[in-house]
Parts: sequence; structure tokens; C-alpha cells
Amino acid sequence: MHKIIISAFFLLSFSSNANETEVLTVDRVVPNNLELSFPNDRRIKPKSSDFELVNYVVMSNELGERWAVVTVRNSSTGGRSLENGHLMALFANGDRKSPLEFKVSFEGKETQSITVSFGENKFPILTITTAT
Repeated sequence: MHKIIISAFFLLSFSSNANETEVLTVDRVVPNNLELSFPNDRRIKPKSSDFELVNYVVMSNELGERWAVVTVRNSSTGGRSLENGHLMALFANGDRKSPLEFKVSFEGKETQSITVSFGENKFPILTITTAT
């Protein structure tokens, strides 16, 4: 009987720890005026758009998932769709990557905050950019 109780306790504690690794935490904020100079030989950059990046908060978990809450403003007076190619993250190893596929509609001059996933990466996100 004791072995069953101990086994059940062990399984419960293991499953509890597994869920903790999935929880996102906010990463340390990197100042906007930080100058980074990673080479970009392949000239990877976000797709030009009418979207301005107002601010962002990067998050991660122990599994290496990288997420961000981005606040974006449509600078156009007309409606536009924000897509994953309009945003780009710079990782601590110099890699550049757009978030996983998404599409969000904006009215003219509208500002929205959205949560986007950059998939899994060993290195943290340093900055997120758009191209206007």
C-alpha cells in the first residue's frame, strides 16, 4: 500500500514539474538604444509595410519556446493585414527569424497588441523590428 502511495506521489510531482517548464516568463528587458552589430550576409529583413512597432515584451520557457507580445500601429489611413513576414526577431547568436504564421487585420490608424510565437530556439530574442 505504501509503495502505491509513494508511486502516485512521485508521478504527481513529476507531472507538476513538467507543467512548470511550459510556463512563459518575461525575459529581461533590453533597452531600445542598445546597438547590436551582427553580420547580415543574407540581408534578411522584415517585409516593408505601413506598420510601426510601438513596443514589445519577449517571453520564454525552459523548453526554449520564444514568444513576444508586440504592440503594432497601422500608420496608414486604410485597413491593412499584419502578417508574420512584417516582424523579425534578432536572436543572441545573430540569427534573424520571423514569427510563426499569423495574420491580423487592422483598421486605419489602429493600434493592437498581439502575442506571436517565434518557435523554439536555444538563444533568447534580443530585439524585434519592422520595416516601414
